[in-house]
Amino acid sequence: MNSDPSPSPFSFDIQARCGNARAGIFHTPHGDLLTPIFAPVGTQATVKAITPAQLHEVGASLVLANTYHLYLRPGDELVAQLGGLHSFMSWPHPMLTDSGGYQVFSLADTRKIDEDGVTFKSHIDGSTHRLTPEKSIAIQQNLGADIIMAFDECAPPYDRSYNERAMARTHAWAERCLRAKTRSDQALFGIVQGGVFPDLRQASAEFIASLGFPGHAIGGLSVGETKPEMHAMLEVVNSLLPEDKPRYLMGVGTPEGLVNGVLRGIDIFDCVLPTRLARHNTAVTRLGKLNLVNAAYRQDESPIQPGCACYTCQNFSRAYLRHLVVAKEMLAATLLTVHNLYTLLELMRDLRQSILAGCVEDFATQFFAQKRVTS
Repeated sequence: MNSDPSPSPFSFDIQARCGNARAGIFHTPHGDLLTPIFAPVGTQATVKAITPAQLHEVGASLVLANTYHLYLRPGDELVAQLGGLHSFMSWPHPMLTDSGGYQVFSLADTRKIDEDGVTFKSHIDGSTHRLTPEKSIAIQQNLGADIIMAFDECAPPYDRSYNERAMARTHAWAERCLRAKTRSDQALFGIVQGGVFPDLRQASAEFIASLGFPGHAIGGLSVGETKPEMHAMLEVVNSLLPEDKPRYLMGVGTPEGLVNGVLRGIDIFDCVLPTRLARHNTAVTRLGKLNLVNAAYRQDESPIQPGCACYTCQNFSRAYLRHLVVAKEMLAATLLTVHNLYTLLELMRDLRQSILAGCVEDFATQFFAQKRVTS
């Protein structure tokens, strides 16, 4: 079905399994990704409050950028003229772009869906735009990320009739995306939908898997359903997706969400949460969150997390960080972003090592036990 005749530069090697968890290497034109892996979100070709050099220093190897936002501003054609996203934002490592679908469908009051695509109004200036599977692929090819996503419809999780219609559109659009793709240096992932309904998730996983994508994403989760419902859907989907291709859970980025996802066979994660929390004065640790506005930290000489090797914890106290927060200094967001991303990326490295060592279940048991003791 894919019109691209060139051999793929992408491959996925699984190095170890431990239960349903996998440790692997996903080979891309801009470097290898050691999985399981977390991708910081750089919505507008920048991870907020942090430089690409700092991103590399905290251990990031994959960054996500947003098709919808970059299409509207500065424009995907301009990005292409300037050498693509890697050159434009000076990030020489692997990149992923979403399809723009989630953002478009979240504009409930200003968009109209039909079988061919979506008409929507820009949140910037109110201008009218049209996004179809073919248009989404064209934009993502201009942006030039290593991993690109099929255009899909993310439906409310509990509305079965809507999920049935959205899933049918998602499947038809996945086939159109495959036909539209022409670049061999990009891996197009299909997206599984189906809300919280096991039979729909099964049907979607089986159909998307049959199309021969080099990787698969699981969408429509972490959008309002309960954690047990999300875990159940992951177990349905991951039992059906091909073992030899990476699995990407979209929009999950809490420490416990990462551990639970890895235990259920997920290889790639992304989420705005760690950077968003940093801009709202909150530090993430494996044991819980710290709100640095709290007066209890005014004279606290300890780092955010004793034993943490990030630049922030190695150099600054909670008291200093609270001072920056209260004084509304920009450095607060940078230092908290450094710490929050390091925390999640280090957790992923530890999960990977525990899979390679065959002890991921023990690691997870200890992780959740520590969280319960401190929460």
